[in-house]
Amino acid sequence: MSDWKALAQGKAEAINELIPQKWLLPAPLPSVDEQRDVTNYIRDSCQHGRLRSRRRTPSVLSQGPAQGRGKQERWLRPSAIGLQTNRPLHGLPVSLKDQFHVRDVETTMGYVGWIDTFEGKKGTGKEKASESEMVRELRTLGAVLYVKTSVPHTLMSGETINNIIGYTTNPKNRHLTAGGSSGGEGALISLKGSAVGFGTDIAGSIRMPAAFNGLYGLKPSTGRLPYEGMATSMDGQNTVLSAVGPLATSAGGLRLVTKSLLSQQPWLHDPLVVGIPWRDEVEKEVFQLAKGRGLTFGILVHDGVVTPHPPVKRALDIVKAQIEGLGYKVMEWQPPAHARATEILFKAMLYDGGADVHDNFELSGEKISTQIAGLYGETRGKPQYTASQIAATNVEKREYQKEYLDFWNSTSAITGTGRPIDAWLAPVAPFVAARPGRYDYYGYSTTTNLLDYTTAVIPVTLADKKVDLRDETYKPLNEEDRKVWESYDAEIYDGAHVAVQLVGRRYQEEKVLALAEIIGEALGNKLV
Repeated sequence: MSDWKALAQGKAEAINELIPQKWLLPAPLPSVDEQRDVTNYIRDSCQHGRLRSRRRTPSVLSQGPAQGRGKQERWLRPSAIGLQTNRPLHGLPVSLKDQFHVRDVETTMGYVGWIDTFEGKKGTGKEKASESEMVRELRTLGAVLYVKTSVPHTLMSGETINNIIGYTTNPKNRHLTAGGSSGGEGALISLKGSAVGFGTDIAGSIRMPAAFNGLYGLKPSTGRLPYEGMATSMDGQNTVLSAVGPLATSAGGLRLVTKSLLSQQPWLHDPLVVGIPWRDEVEKEVFQLAKGRGLTFGILVHDGVVTPHPPVKRALDIVKAQIEGLGYKVMEWQPPAHARATEILFKAMLYDGGADVHDNFELSGEKISTQIAGLYGETRGKPQYTASQIAATNVEKREYQKEYLDFWNSTSAITGTGRPIDAWLAPVAPFVAARPGRYDYYGYSTTTNLLDYTTAVIPVTLADKKVDLRDETYKPLNEEDRKVWESYDAEIYDGAHVAVQLVGRRYQEEKVLALAEIIGEALGNKLV
C-alpha cells in the first residue's frame, strides 16, 4: 500500500472509531439494486431498537415545544435557557461542510495531504486550534456543532469524491450523485441526520446538493454571511467569490439561521461582509405584494445550450402552474446568453493554471479524481493567466453584469405592475442529479455566481419513469447537449428528487426567502 493510501485509510478508520459501538449498523447497506432509496434507513433502524428518532425542522428544534406541545423537561429546559440568554439557535444541531475550521477538529477539505496539518502546512500551531468566524458566531448563537461532512478534494466538482471518504451517493437514489461540493451536507440532511447545515457555493455547490437531495438551499450574495477564516481553493482569486449559506428541510429553517447570523453583525468581524442587517421590512413588502397578487416572475426553461431532462421540465411546469394559480404573472425569461457567464467563470477558475490544486495533491502524491482532472488536468501544465488577462476577464464580467442588470430593469415595461419582475425561475442543472462521472454541464448553476445574485432552491417533485419519458426523436444541439441527453434513463432516474432555483437580485436574501416560502407552501412543502 502506498503512503498516501495508508494515510487516507488511517484517517477513515479514525473517523469510524468516533461512532459509538451501539450505533454501528448490524450489516452493510443492501446493494443499490436491492434498495436504491435509503432515506428512511435511519428511521427503520430506530424502529428496530438500535436508535431513537424524531424528525424536527430547525425552527422547531430551536424553539422546543414552547407553545405547550409536549411537556418533556428535555425540550422545555433548553428552550427556557435559550429565551433567557437570547440565543436563538440554542440547542440546534448544525452540521458543517469540511471547509469550516472547528476547534479540536481537523479540516482536510478532502485532501490526503492535509491530514495532521493546517491546510497542508505543518508546525503552524493552528492545527485543530483555528476556528472560522461563522463557527464562532454559531457557537455564540447557541448552535450545537456536532459533525463535519465530506467534500470533493479541491471543492471544484458537482460530485463529492475524495480519497479519504470515497464517493458520496444520493440517499434518495443511489444510482445518482449527492451533488457537490457540499454533497456530504446534502446527503446527511436528506437522511435526517441533520436539520440544517452550511455549505459554500462558487458554481452551484450549495444549490446542487440541495436540489439533488430534496432540500431548500440558499446561495446568498457574496459578503452577506462571513467567510473569514475558512479553508478554500485558489485563495486570492477574486473575480468570482464563493458564498457561504445554509441547506435545510424548510424555507423557514434557512430564514432562521440567516437572520440569526446577521444579528451577530458579522461585518464587524469579516472585512468582506457588507453592513446590511436583516430587514424585516423587505419581507413584509413581499408578503404584502403577495396578498395583492402583485408578484411577477420570469421562467427560464432552456438556456440555449443544453436541454433539461424530462423531469426537470415537468418541475418547471408544476411551479409555473402553482404560481399562476396564486394569481401571479409568469413570463418567459430571455436574458443575455448564459453561456457567456459560464465561459467567464471558468476562466477565473483557471487563473493559476491549476497550480493551487496540484500543489495540494503533491503534498501526499494522491491520485486526482477524474472529476477534477477534467478541469485541471492529471498533471501540471496548464498556462497561468497574466495580470492583463485577469484584468480583461474582470472587464468582461462587469460588462456582462451591466447588460444583465439593464435587461432585468427593462422588464418593468411588460410586467403590468410598473416594476421589473420580482425573481426568475430556472433549473439548477439539466438533470435531477448526475450519474457518477457524468456531470457534463454546469451552465444552469454558474450564471448566478458570476452575477452574484441571491438564489434559493425549492424542492418540487420526484422523477417518475411512467411520466418522464425519453424523447427518442430528440436531436442534440451540440456535443454537451448530446452527452447530457444520452445520460438520461427514466428507469435509473426514477424516484429522484427534482427541484428548481429561484433567483433574485444582489443582497435580496430576505425577499428571495420570502418568495421561496410562498412558492414552497403552494407546492405543499411543509416538511421535506
